[in-house]
Amino acid sequence: MPSFPRSVGTHDGTFHADEVTACALLCLFGLVDKDKIHRTRDSGLLNKCEYVCDVGGIYAPDKKLFDHHQLEYEGTLSSAGMILLYLKEQGILNEQDYQFYNNALVMGVDAHDNGTGMIMQGVCTYSQLISNFTPIQHEVSPEVQNQSFFEAFQFALNHLDRLRKRHEYVLSCKEIVRKAMQEGKECLFFDHSIPWMESFFDLGGATHSARFVIMPSGKHWKLRGIPPTLRQSMQVRTMLPLEWAGLLNSELREASNIPGSIFCHKGRFISVWETKDDAFSALEHILKKEGAS
Repeated sequence: MPSFPRSVGTHDGTFHADEVTACALLCLFGLVDKDKIHRTRDSGLLNKCEYVCDVGGIYAPDKKLFDHHQLEYEGTLSSAGMILLYLKEQGILNEQDYQFYNNALVMGVDAHDNGTGMIMQGVCTYSQLISNFTPIQHEVSPEVQNQSFFEAFQFALNHLDRLRKRHEYVLSCKEIVRKAMQEGKECLFFDHSIPWMESFFDLGGATHSARFVIMPSGKHWKLRGIPPTLRQSMQVRTMLPLEWAGLLNSELREASNIPGSIFCHKGRFISVWETKDDAFSALEHILKKEGAS
């Protein structure tokens, strides 16, 4: 038994996104306490911790040791990916949850830490955000390094917590999306605003016949085209009319002959209308125009 239960040890000095995220994952899923994170390279202290991440030269999940720097380890995971995999193997995450966190965040952390991630000008990744928490001056005291680490840790924990809540909310709406899809219509209709796109494609939306979605948007209603795939969210299977593109209010009313016209995006993938009836009128206009062409 560890001398410090519910604790995690990681290296001191400069920190990176992988061990910050590994510690945050352990805290998020209730395996360690925030006040029991020990930053040290003292093997005697590390041996007393229940978990050890990104230090120690051993990857042995059965012993709760998660380092990836040793020559013996030839995989692609960083300590973050190792902890995420451990959570799945322990039954804390199911396969769907594991894939969500991996695709949403951890895969990129692993790639960045192992030097295989792409760096693009103008694109700031999560790992780069964590790096920006490190002290600006290189020669700072251990106390300053630790303070900076825990600021980064709290940011990571908050981000992961929001990811978890958003993921749980999407899953809670999945059955609503399924029922709408089962109607087999060209337009999915939802009487309240929900996250639908992830569930739609997870339920086989790539081959589904629906081309549009109508649902509330604040006090108004939106008619949106459905993209061909989840990755192509700004593209649509059927574009809104060219003559509506970029129009607002009276200009859109004149072009569409629909009284409750508010806005049509210039990319022709989404439009906003005052009422549900207006949104359905817009859909009817599109379908009639297709039938006449």
